[in-house]
Amino acid sequence: MLDKLEAINVRFVDIEKQMNEPDVMQDMKRYVKLNKDYKDLLPLIAAYKEYKTTIENIENAKQVLATEKDEEFREMAKEELSNLSEKKTTMEEDIRLMLIPADPQDSKNAIFEIRAGTGGDEASIFAGDLYRMYIRFFEKKGWKVEIVDFTDGTSGGYKEIVINVSGEGVYGQMKYESGVHRVQRVPQTETQGRVHTSAASVVVLPEAEEFDVELKMSDIRKDTFCSSGPGGQSVNTTYSAIRLTHIPTGIVVSCQDQKSQIKNFDKAMVVLRTRLFELEYNKYLDEISSKRKTMVSTGDRSAKIRTYNYPQSRVTDHRINYTMYNLAAFMDGDLQDILDALQLAENAERLKEAVG
Repeated sequence: MLDKLEAINVRFVDIEKQMNEPDVMQDMKRYVKLNKDYKDLLPLIAAYKEYKTTIENIENAKQVLATEKDEEFREMAKEELSNLSEKKTTMEEDIRLMLIPADPQDSKNAIFEIRAGTGGDEASIFAGDLYRMYIRFFEKKGWKVEIVDFTDGTSGGYKEIVINVSGEGVYGQMKYESGVHRVQRVPQTETQGRVHTSAASVVVLPEAEEFDVELKMSDIRKDTFCSSGPGGQSVNTTYSAIRLTHIPTGIVVSCQDQKSQIKNFDKAMVVLRTRLFELEYNKYLDEISSKRKTMVSTGDRSAKIRTYNYPQSRVTDHRINYTMYNLAAFMDGDLQDILDALQLAENAERLKEAVG
């Protein structure tokens, strides 16, 4: 393990050196890439230095035991050796996880899309409930949320809502939410008190940066229209809403959240870039989803990942057989436990892959 860490340290020093070279500083694309690699390696380099010091201290303690005659010193060295050996074992476990190649997209912001599925009006209401659940979680994390586009449901909620979520490691934490979310409850529209099953789908994508996708303006058709508010009424009389069509792929993106046409255009461009990036990214997801059960929902969006059972106040995540009986708290944005459990399950799968 020490050999592997020393090789990584050589690479880290090389990256540091390259970042200070004038020609690299002038090449923004290369500099951004090197800067990201540098930041990604920092925790591992800190662990390497501590691990190296621990090994040196173990050798010193062994040397004391081999040469020291004073019994008191020998006892102290024995105790230190025991503590250091325990620390070394713990550090090795932590470093093994750190050595697993991270998904390069994990540190990115995310585009979140929530769509009503089967279940008519109740599905739209549930999509609205999921949106509020996520918003509360994002608020707790201190992440910034911007609405990009939405279509209201006829009886409340949303037929579709697209948001941009910015913060540290958003995609890495939220990628597990992609898939079909199923709800079992008595709908507001039900007069007989019968429990119905409805669904909404969630898609979480890593926000593509300008360096990730080459986008030619000549390939984009821009249309403008009036923004609409709740109930379909026009919220302004200016053509501030933007619809972008990427001619080569047929991908259509619209943004109507801002009163400024320029701001809507910029936000729509972010989503368009992300959708184009998604085409390539899905190949990678398909490859890893066949290996890891926690990622199956990201690779296959038709997979049912979670059930929200209101009569029993139960939430079940089907990928890792995780069940909790406090639905009210969960819908109030208390998601951290389940996200941590999914992360843990994925780390175990990745460790298995690395060892195997």
